[in-house]
Order: sequence, then C-alpha cells, then structure tokens
Amino acid sequence: MSTDQRGNGCFVCGPSNPAGLHVRFSLEDDVCVGRFVPQEQHAGYAGLTHGGIMFALLDDVMANWLWLKGVQCFTARADIRYRAHLPLGTPVRLEGRCERRKGRLALMEGRIVREDDGSVVAESSGSFMTAAESA
Repeated sequence: MSTDQRGNGCFVCGPSNPAGLHVRFSLEDDVCVGRFVPQEQHAGYAGLTHGGIMFALLDDVMANWLWLKGVQCFTARADIRYRAHLPLGTPVRLEGRCERRKGRLALMEGRIVREDDGSVVAESSGSFMTAAESA
C-alpha cells in the first residue's frame, strides 16, 4: 500500500475509499506484488471480470513499484494485452516491474496471474513520469 497519505482515496489501493478494491501492495525481490479476488460488483459480462477493473489493477501495480520506493509518479502512457478471461471469484496475483529508468521516465511492466494455474490473464506496459525531485 502506498505510504503517501494522499493515496488514501485511490480506487485500487486506497484504504479510505469505500467503493475501492483495497489491494495491498508490497515489494518482493524488486517486484511489486498484490493479490485480488474479483467479486460480483467487478463484473463486466456473464460472470467475468470487467476489463476496466483489470486495467486499473495493472496501472496501480506498475505505479506502486515506484510509490513503494518513495518515488511520486503519474501514468504517462499505458497499454494492455488481455490474454484470457477472468471468471469472478478467481484469485490472482498482481506483479509490477521496472524495465528501465530514463531520466524522469520509468518504463514499467505489469501482469495479472491466476493463482490456481499460473496462467497470465493480462499484461501491460506503461510509461510513468516521476516528480522532478524524485528523478
């Protein structure tokens, strides 16, 4: 979870957002990790997780890699590749990694991985602009 109080209302990880997903993030071997189980309120179509929920999870796991290191950032660009549907009630592991830093730009990757079989449900890449004082 972000250590910055300004993130308390974040839809994905903010503990103060009553409508939020309340995902807790941590760093494990330089990978940002979180866990999530989609419920009925996260549905898109026919018992499947809405793609926008998955995109929000990926955006946050990439950004939190930086936030957990004390680096303020915002999303400059993000792309997603959906590889499989995600049935409601399926536990997943969220993973975020930094591919490289280039000045104030951090190039990140994220993945949603099913915990039951290890298959990748979706993956993303993104560019995050860091605050000038944390470059």
